[in-house]
Amino acid sequence: MKNFNPTRRSLILSASAGTALGAMGVSPVFAQSRQIKIGYVSPQTGPLAPFGESDKWVIAGLVEIFKSGVEIGGKKVPVQVILKDSQSSPNRAGEVANDLILRDEVDLILVSSTPETANPVSDACELNEVPCISTVVPWQSWFFGRKGNPDKGFEWTYHFFWGLEDVIANYTNGWKSVQTNKKVGGLFPNDGDGNAWGDKNIGFPKPLSEMGFKLTDPGRFQNMNQDFSAQIAAFKNAQVEIVTGVVIPPDAKTFLTQARQQGFHPKVVTLGKALLFPTAVQALGDLGNLVSTEVWWSPSHPFKSSLTGKSSKEVCAAYEAETKRQWTQPIGFAHALFEVAVDVLKRSKKLDNTGIRDAMLSTDMNTIVGPVKWGGKGPFKNISKTPLVLGQWVKGGKYPYDLVIVNNEATPSIPAGGKLQLMA
Repeated sequence: MKNFNPTRRSLILSASAGTALGAMGVSPVFAQSRQIKIGYVSPQTGPLAPFGESDKWVIAGLVEIFKSGVEIGGKKVPVQVILKDSQSSPNRAGEVANDLILRDEVDLILVSSTPETANPVSDACELNEVPCISTVVPWQSWFFGRKGNPDKGFEWTYHFFWGLEDVIANYTNGWKSVQTNKKVGGLFPNDGDGNAWGDKNIGFPKPLSEMGFKLTDPGRFQNMNQDFSAQIAAFKNAQVEIVTGVVIPPDAKTFLTQARQQGFHPKVVTLGKALLFPTAVQALGDLGNLVSTEVWWSPSHPFKSSLTGKSSKEVCAAYEAETKRQWTQPIGFAHALFEVAVDVLKRSKKLDNTGIRDAMLSTDMNTIVGPVKWGGKGPFKNISKTPLVLGQWVKGGKYPYDLVIVNNEATPSIPAGGKLQLMA
């Protein structure tokens, strides 16, 4: 693990390719010509890069597991993992997906992190009839963002993550626990997440209204926005005390900086996407204190890996010890993608597209992020929901800020470490 290069944009880890493993101190042990190829796409660079920050660490750790192969049908089969960078661009995500399918001829594609990455990759797989497993996108943004038909679903693409109903429940559970005027300002950009979160039918407007919250939505804006004066003015005029939405990290910093400069001091700031990562919150300086966000995975999650047997807490501790960086939520889901992939491959009756696809549909397993089951109680056959709680960034000891679970009403099995505090 110590030899992996965290700066490479494309990483190939192979249990049979001597050139790839030789550099990592692992000797090839296979003579078979048949090899399973797994493609992995995530944002390694660009504004969404915090989502992919831990991917290379996760994949490098799997070399030890994959070096002896995966047992399929009583035989050890070598596995190769090819990591591609979406560069935070939907167009690039689609391009690298096609490269993996047409040039690398992968057997299975894994993809993570935001509709801008997962949706074009999933679409390419659906079109080319290549099995694909995706995560770290609210299921509505993934399913309806791809124009999914509820009566049919998809044939080749399967997804596990929580939904907007879960994030809304967690956010409002927290907001109800503190004293505010229930006036909410929405920051919903013109992208896959923003359009879903702000949608009148599947997003925040309807449930907030039903719960007695008054939402002010100034309208869509483009990512990497340099001026939030219009939004801030609208929020001040509406006497907003709660700010919510789903923005990229640079936009959160711009908004919070300009809000302070323009005299807008909300009591609660609960944002999806932007406030998930320690690096993004640290970049806010003192503006990061007491901001809140959803928590999909943490050291407190009571789950363990089906591949290594390690608990969430142990995996986070290993990441911090080996990288000297603070744990981050995508670690668990990157690892879980490979847990599901290995489980699917082991159960595949044939190592072809159809065999792998059929095994995906019958998945029913426990992972480090919780149970994953398709074809069952999920919203649609292609979707399995994972648990969600609410967290808040508070000043820490070892690190500038610690993410503390402050409301677990939606998933009591995940312990809370505090209660939501007002910012002003």
